[in-house]
Amino acid sequence: MLVEKEQLLIKSLQECMIVCNHCLNECLTEEQVAPMLDCIHMNRESIQFCSYLEQAIIRKSPYAKEFAEICLSVCEDCANECKKHDHRHCQYCAEICKECVEACKTFLEA
Repeated sequence: MLVEKEQLLIKSLQECMIVCNHCLNECLTEEQVAPMLDCIHMNRESIQFCSYLEQAIIRKSPYAKEFAEICLSVCEDCANECKKHDHRHCQYCAEICKECVEACKTFLEA
């Protein structure tokens, strides 16, 4: 059974993956895709590391804390990249990534 802090982190990770997928897809439909490439790449990284951490928590992996540290860093980088763009989807993604960073910090403090 997952404890509350794990459940809250998983919820945040899932939301982050959904929003990053949306942002990535929206970036690909922009008229000028080239300026969005770093954002696209960071979204993809964030999705992958959120997924890795989610699975590590569910499996009760002894490496979950290490994954959380990496995920925190990746989501922070994704938020910083998304903030550079004025698109609504990028700004929202930055906000959700920051929430995921905070959820990772809470998980690591426990």
